[in-house]
Amino acid sequence: MVFPKWRAAGNSPTTKQTGDAAEEQALRHLQRAGLRLLERNYRTPGRGGGEIDLIMGAPDGTLVFVEVRQRASSHHGGAAASISVQKQRRIIFAARHYLLRWREPPPCRFDVVALEADGVQWLQSAFFTD
Repeated sequence: MVFPKWRAAGNSPTTKQTGDAAEEQALRHLQRAGLRLLERNYRTPGRGGGEIDLIMGAPDGTLVFVEVRQRASSHHGGAAASISVQKQRRIIFAARHYLLRWREPPPCRFDVVALEADGVQWLQSAFFTD
């Protein structure tokens, strides 16, 4: 198989590199707002589980589960609108798994950090558990 020259030369970032850069930008944004990083890319064991991009501690003791989304444009609803109900369920599943390690879980919320060409949007309490 022949790859395009830009791919072989390494001129274009991979999807993982783009995602990692978006997470880093979101992390810096949240840290400037006073949150502290507890975990990054938390995954449940086994197939069919979920993943949480960032787990943060808020100054008031709230545990914040953060989904980071990046889109080049706001067409089709933009980055925040790209989080389907199925994706929300998988994040909630992973959060419940993470909370098993806590004797008395703190208050929690699910936030979204949406990165688009026009900037960063932090949606606090973007979705809720059933």
